[in-house]
Amino acid sequence: MNKIIFLMLFSFASISHAQVFYSKTEALELAFGKSAVENLSLFPDEAQTAKIQQLAKNKLESGLFTFYVGKENGKIVGYAAIESETVRTKPETLMIVLTPEGELRNVYMLAFHEPPEYMPPERWFELLNKRPLDEMDFSKGIDGISGATLSTRSALNSVRKVMAIYQVMVKK
Repeated sequence: MNKIIFLMLFSFASISHAQVFYSKTEALELAFGKSAVENLSLFPDEAQTAKIQQLAKNKLESGLFTFYVGKENGKIVGYAAIESETVRTKPETLMIVLTPEGELRNVYMLAFHEPPEYMPPERWFELLNKRPLDEMDFSKGIDGISGATLSTRSALNSVRKVMAIYQVMVKK
């Protein structure tokens, strides 16, 4: 009986850190305001997958990607993708927003399930804005954050993946 109570308390304690900051609807409104949003589903072939993985410097876990395309008066105002990646043992979910030209405009933390002290601050994400894909690396001037090393690495993986997918499959 005591073991069951301990397991119940342990499981409640382990989920108490989970924070959801924005729903998908709220996040898309952050990205595009009241603009119309369309889904763009992408299915990369083997060659595209290889190129995306090379540019992103990480392995793709899925063969389906969805971009949300913000449009105003028929003109594209930007692209967004929602990415979840495991940090240590629990996920962080980001919305990565690109300009119509594929430049990083914003990164929003939608949900973070690790302890809050491991979450990168918003100002760290702002330092990534407008950086080209080939400079999205700790060895190219991006500073890690003590205590949030794994979550910043995970975030960079997500950003690189979204930018690489844009370059290979969306860019005209």
